[in-house]
Order: sequence, then C-alpha cells, then structure tokens
Amino acid sequence: MLSPAVTRQLMAHAAGAGGDTRRRHARERVARLGDREREVAVAVGRGLANADIAAELYLSVATVKAHVSRILAKLDLDNRVQIALLAHDAGLMEETDTP
Repeated sequence: MLSPAVTRQLMAHAAGAGGDTRRRHARERVARLGDREREVAVAVGRGLANADIAAELYLSVATVKAHVSRILAKLDLDNRVQIALLAHDAGLMEETDTP
C-alpha cells in the first residue's frame, strides 16, 4: 500500500503524456462501474485503506473488499495502484477535489 502523498505523485507523473486520449479511454473503462464501485474507486485513488473507505461510505470492510475485487475484475486490473491511476486518468479525482 502506498501513502496518499506518494499515490498522488505517482498519478501526476503517469498522467503526463497523451492526456486527451488517455482520459477518453479511462472514462470509457470507468463507465462500466456502478455508482458505488465508482465511489470506492475514487476512495482507493485517494489512498484510503479498506477500513477508512468503509467508514467514509458507511459500508462494511467486507463489502469494500467485494467492491474492490469487482472493480479489478470488471476493468481487468491487477492491483489498487492501477485502480487509482485509472480513477485519476478518468478525471474522477478532480470531481472530488472541489469543495
């Protein structure tokens, strides 16, 4: 698991090239997710642990784990860092940055 600060730096670095095409492709992939899965993906992108996501979204830890597993399967990803990068590329993190 990466700290939130390291995760943000990694995402900012990875997002540097091919912005428009990358964003369009990421949005197409994220569109496969349900609303709750999208909320969990954003929380993963923010670097939150399962317990923190559960508390924030009023879910059990087991439900969060199930959502993370479904996200990985639906989007053919291997780990949480890939979820975070995809959420960032799709612009989901920007939507949560505004107060």
